[in-house]
Amino acid sequence: MGPSGTGKSTLLNLIAGIDQPNAGTIAVNGIRITDLSRGRLADWRASNLGYIFQTHNLIPVLTAYENVELPTLLLKLTSKERRRRVELALDAVGLSDRSGHYPRQLSGGQEQRVGIARAIVAHPKVVVADEPSGSLDAASSEQIQDLLQRLNQELNITLFMVTHDSDMASTAKRQLRLDRGKVVEATPTQTTFKT
Repeated sequence: MGPSGTGKSTLLNLIAGIDQPNAGTIAVNGIRITDLSRGRLADWRASNLGYIFQTHNLIPVLTAYENVELPTLLLKLTSKERRRRVELALDAVGLSDRSGHYPRQLSGGQEQRVGIARAIVAHPKVVVADEPSGSLDAASSEQIQDLLQRLNQELNITLFMVTHDSDMASTAKRQLRLDRGKVVEATPTQTTFKT
């Protein structure tokens, strides 16, 4: 958490290996991602990390199924295994019945759930989420909050989330704040998420 402009999204992009630091190194789960070549970094990201974007970032000409399938195309999977993973991910977010729909045919909450399915389809160890409820109404935001808790608890996925939503933040086991470029620990309010 932290005020706008403090670098929260930049921090997520650094953890995801999308941005590179000016100095220092970044290690995620013991792997120094700043030392990886572009190709190895892309492979690492495809196998270990899911990203939930605030604005969904769905490709409008692809169905929900095809949007979720995209990350699996970077993995060495059979078409049968790819199909199984996509179906499981869509089922996990409650959208199996909408798999053939295009983003324009989905509500904002459904689009975000497709984005979450896309983030988990490769069975990542870590999911970074940039304001996952930022553009949603209260009911959809609550659904996303419940879904993220389930993913953390049932699939043992580490979730690293940026949010302005105090309700969503209150469910975290650990809260950090960005304050003038420094990460500081905030007092956790609950112990819902595993780390």
